[in-house]
Parts: sequence; structure tokens; C-alpha cells
Amino acid sequence: MLALRPSATIGGGAMDVQQTHFSAQEIAALARRIDRPIVLVGMMGVGKSSVGKRLASLLNCPFVDADEEIERSAQMGIPEIFETYGEDYFRDGERRVIARLIDESEGCRVIATGGGAFCNAETRALILHRALTIWLDSEVDTLVERTGRKDNRPLLKDGEPREILARLREERRPHYSQAPIHVLSGPGPHVQTINKVLQGISQWL
Repeated sequence: MLALRPSATIGGGAMDVQQTHFSAQEIAALARRIDRPIVLVGMMGVGKSSVGKRLASLLNCPFVDADEEIERSAQMGIPEIFETYGEDYFRDGERRVIARLIDESEGCRVIATGGGAFCNAETRALILHRALTIWLDSEVDTLVERTGRKDNRPLLKDGEPREILARLREERRPHYSQAPIHVLSGPGPHVQTINKVLQGISQWL
């Protein structure tokens, strides 16, 4: 079982692991030690889905995007859910979908969550208790650049994206910071972030 330890920040100062590379044998050995789902939390645009897919491939385990599961269950897109039913309705459905995904997990499974999922107290408690939680974090400039590639972000529709992202990042930080592993994701290739995630998992197990 995973032990409870103080949070670790990976990717800055003396703990920077951008140059750490894992062999296939090391990754396979790491995967065998993981006995629960890995849940990625963090701001929209930080790369949870992209990093999650590649991480799952390396660990040879399933990947699932919670937002895609929500859309499949509701049979409509997230922007449409927000517009039709409001954010509270969406968050309740999000909580139930994430609970189901965790319940269905057998050993290692990588789950990417929406930016606000971990801010819901019930969802956060469930994830912290049942999964290995990793906070992917980025500077606002990086978030602005990445979110600008898509136009399906309901919370960015009514205002200046940079201001909204900066405010949300600050408001959500107390929630995200409860994750036991904190990985700083820079503007470079996701492979650097994945190396940091692997290092964080390795140090945590």
C-alpha cells in the first residue's frame, strides 16, 4: 500500500528532475508497485490529458479522461451542460463519474480530471483517500498559451482569459496543494513533465 508522507514538489530547485530518464525496466518495476489509480488534478490547460495518456502508455495501464466520460454519460458537451444546467449540476455529475471511475479501477489506472473537480470537497476527499493524487501545475503564461488552442472552455467565455486563469489558479491553489505530489509543468515538451511525474511517484512509493 502507498504510505502517507509529506507533499513533495518536483521540478524546481534542488529537486528538478527534468534530466531524469527511466529505462523500460525501471518503469515496469515502478508500475508493479502501484496498487491504486493515479489521478491528475490541476488547472485547465496544464496538460492533464496529454500527460495522462503518455503516462498510462508507459506504465502499461488504462487511461480515462473524466471530462470525456461526463460528456458520454450526459450525451452532450461540457459547454452545453454548463449553459443548460449550470455549474453546480455539472460538478455533481462530475463527482459521481469520478467516483465510478475510481470504483472500477483495478490496480494502476490513470485518470485525468477537469480543472475544478478537486475543488469539490466530496470529490477531493474521495480522490485523496482512494487514489494517488498528482497536482500538475504551470505558470499563467503557459496556461494562457495552451488554453488558447481550444474554444471549449466555459469558464473562459465571459472575460479576459489571462485574468480569469490567474484568479482561478490562486483561488484553487489551497485545494490543489493537498495533493501529495506537486509537479511543475513548464512550456517545454510534455516528456519533461512525464519524467517529473515518474520521479514523484518513485519517491512517494
